[in-house]
Amino acid sequence: MPTTALTQVRPGHGRYAPSPSGDLHLGNARTALLAWAYARLDGLAFLLRIEDLDRVQPGAAERQCEDLRLLALDWDEPPVRQSQRTAHYEAALGRLREGGMVYECYCSRRDIQDSPRAPHLPPGAYPGTCRDLDEHQRAAGRERLAASGRKPALRLRGEGASTIHDRFHGELTLPVDDVVLRRGDGVIAYNLAVVVDDGLQHVTQVVRADDLLSSAPRQAALARLLGYAVPEYVHVPLVLSEDGRRYAKRDGDLTVRALLAAGCPPEEIVGALAASIGVPGARTADEVLGRLDPAARLEVWWPHTGDSPLTSRV
Repeated sequence: MPTTALTQVRPGHGRYAPSPSGDLHLGNARTALLAWAYARLDGLAFLLRIEDLDRVQPGAAERQCEDLRLLALDWDEPPVRQSQRTAHYEAALGRLREGGMVYECYCSRRDIQDSPRAPHLPPGAYPGTCRDLDEHQRAAGRERLAASGRKPALRLRGEGASTIHDRFHGELTLPVDDVVLRRGDGVIAYNLAVVVDDGLQHVTQVVRADDLLSSAPRQAALARLLGYAVPEYVHVPLVLSEDGRRYAKRDGDLTVRALLAAGCPPEEIVGALAASIGVPGARTADEVLGRLDPAARLEVWWPHTGDSPLTSRV
């Protein structure tokens, strides 16, 4: 696809990495527009990556690509699919194992919830039950899982804390927890896959929604362990539904596809997205590019309220 840019392209890439679990909703589209615009304004090539390791709806990736094209967002290389990159993830996992940074975990979700340490940990944190087992205990754990047809998950042996810098949030330092790297069903976990992909694709700018901010320090720690450069992070505010929830693909009334079917032209959708990021009156992606201030702080957007021209469409 052709590159739209205001500045000369420099080494490195920005990217948008949707999950094909449903059609592109306004939250996805807003993040995609920002990721595309920030990359172009910073002189970066722009990539599209399909994160299809889990929760795939047939045809969703193709529909999402079509919707992005209708909004005039372009990318500079053919999209890649995570489902075709397993060898890269396994190679990275092997390097971490060689460095003693990986251990087997035999816990079920109930085991984790029932751990005596669980009430004293942050929500979702692993209590370290399997971290320092001896070989006899590990053999017993494997045998117990095998009896129920399961295999151990693989976890990172997290150590210390990790600091990242975000364009809008500044510095954030969090402990590096024992995150899952490969699930018990053999599927590579998101935290490992996204780090390996960003590293191998030379992604230097990661634009995504605020709800992923807390995962950035552990991903930066993984990148450092694997020898990858840590990208610039740009976490942007969410799009919320009428009742204040994070917009999700289940909110089908405000998907790009549903709005197009309701007679809403692409320039009207872009116009609403543009107004929500401080560029009122813009009707095309190129107009957004010409007027967007990449340093301007953004606000959470409720597309059902205020003067959004999309409100009457649904």
